[in-house]
Amino acid sequence: MNSEIANTNVGFNVLKGSVDFLNIVLNNINSCVLLLDKDLNLRAFNDALKTIFSNKKNENLLYRKCGEAIGCAYQIEENKECGTTSKCNYCDLKASALKSYLNDEVVYKEHISKPFFDNNNRKVEKHLQFSTRLFYFEREKYIIMIIEDITRFIELEQKISRSLQEE
Repeated sequence: MNSEIANTNVGFNVLKGSVDFLNIVLNNINSCVLLLDKDLNLRAFNDALKTIFSNKKNENLLYRKCGEAIGCAYQIEENKECGTTSKCNYCDLKASALKSYLNDEVVYKEHISKPFFDNNNRKVEKHLQFSTRLFYFEREKYIIMIIEDITRFIELEQKISRSLQEE
């Protein structure tokens, strides 16, 4: 690819007529890519969502609230809609999405640790790194949220730290 084109941030314009290619690229990204609407409902997602988060493998996740789609333990345990649990007012994912939507503020590589239910219905603590950004498409506002599961790295870091303290 011509590096001059890529450096001007128009490198993907050559692919604008290839929806299939862009879908393949998105579905092969290891991070979850979520597209949320003004109500924080899931409008689109890549395959990584069901690999990393979904506690319901074959369930239709479109138009669900973000926490419901990713298996938030609080939403499941309290049996309430995402956004209405006792913990939702303290959720950094929700706050960052709203910050991006309302203030056009970019949130970049923030961290959060919270419990989720996996596809074996086990409660697991996950450490996440996430970013959010507002964008417009066909005169509508959307939030793109990219989530990476960094649990392995955090647990390894904690293990190393403990072993260093023991020395």
